Amino acid sequence: MTTPPATSAEEPWPVRTVARKIAAWIERLGAVWVEGQLTQVTARPGSGTAFLVLRDPAADVSINLTAPTTMVRGTVPPLAEGARVVVHGRPSYFFGRGTLSLRVDEIRPVGVGELLARIERLRALLAAEGLFDPARKRRPPRLPRCVGLVTSRASAAEHDVLTVASARWPAVRFRTVNTPTQGPQAVPEILDALTALDRDPDVDVIVLARGGGSVEDLLPFSDEALCRGVAACRTPVVSAIGHEPDTPLVDHVADVRAATPTDAAKRIVPDLAEETAHLAQLRRRMHRALHAWVEREDAALAALRRRPVLADPIGPIAAREDAVVTLRGRARQVVDAGITARSADLRHLTASLTALGPAATLARGYAIVQHGPAVDAPVLRSADTPSAGDTLRVRLADGALHAVVRPDPG
Repeated sequence: MTTPPATSAEEPWPVRTVARKIAAWIERLGAVWVEGQLTQVTARPGSGTAFLVLRDPAADVSINLTAPTTMVRGTVPPLAEGARVVVHGRPSYFFGRGTLSLRVDEIRPVGVGELLARIERLRALLAAEGLFDPARKRRPPRLPRCVGLVTSRASAAEHDVLTVASARWPAVRFRTVNTPTQGPQAVPEILDALTALDRDPDVDVIVLARGGGSVEDLLPFSDEALCRGVAACRTPVVSAIGHEPDTPLVDHVADVRAATPTDAAKRIVPDLAEETAHLAQLRRRMHRALHAWVEREDAALAALRRRPVLADPIGPIAAREDAVVTLRGRARQVVDAGITARSADLRHLTASLTALGPAATLARGYAIVQHGPAVDAPVLRSADTPSAGDTLRVRLADGALHAVVRPDPG
């Protein structure tokens, strides 16, 4: 590969030179196989060349194709806008107009079996990334403030969702964005609608709705870009695509999968009649429960009032008062008897002590004189101190000196 000579403002290249060099470089790329979706097919009668536009379903990128008209018209089934195809051709740079196109020599329509196989491969990829994980799915609010609806204009799906939801909950509000639901423009416009509704703070849930159709018709809802866009939404998304047997990939990525658009309307809002009946039932149950509780408490109060302590609160006190009086009398009797007995015992002991003690002897006029062997001088002991004129009689008996003092008779 040779390096082109440098250019300068003083020695610029003419346009034809640049165009020839670009054409030469493009011609070196060789033949390639390309897959995409046809967005335009122009095969005019009498013209030997057909012009087509091939678009990438997952991105807003397209390329022009040129092919023999006989090839385009002879394809079975006939090529139409929205068809998925695989083409073989060489990049070509048109020198005069300065445009790039792919000069096609073979076109193969992608069959249903191949489409389903590719969808299965994409299903496995998204599942491995965790986009189908039930743990990441969010529960829509029971009563949303506003419902975002993405569907085609004036479609049966739009009519079913709006009619059924309004009949179930008349106060429901919708923000509807009409987009194509099939064809080459479906995916980018649906993504734009999802982004706009997801940014709206009033929208609490988004519904993707479309009626039934063939595999090719529902192909946009198995597009990888759309599936990742639904997974990235912060607002819960309800998928209502086709009928019950139809399961595009977006059904697995959405937070809620509805079998039909009518089923989606039933899932996003409650039924006013059912809710009213449920509230009436709860009100009746509450009334019965409250009435039963009041009856139980009233019966308990009546049972408490019938108890003797509450029916005659003075009676037990009076009975206890009589018992206290009786016990107090008995206690007084016992105490008095004990005091009397102890007093008698005290008098008896006092009399015994008096009779046996020396004071009684001295009271009869005698004196007791004791002379102990350890005492040097006799000791005179008397209960009463002698006075002048008293008579003292002393006698010695059995080795002891006894003295008796008699008071003066005068």
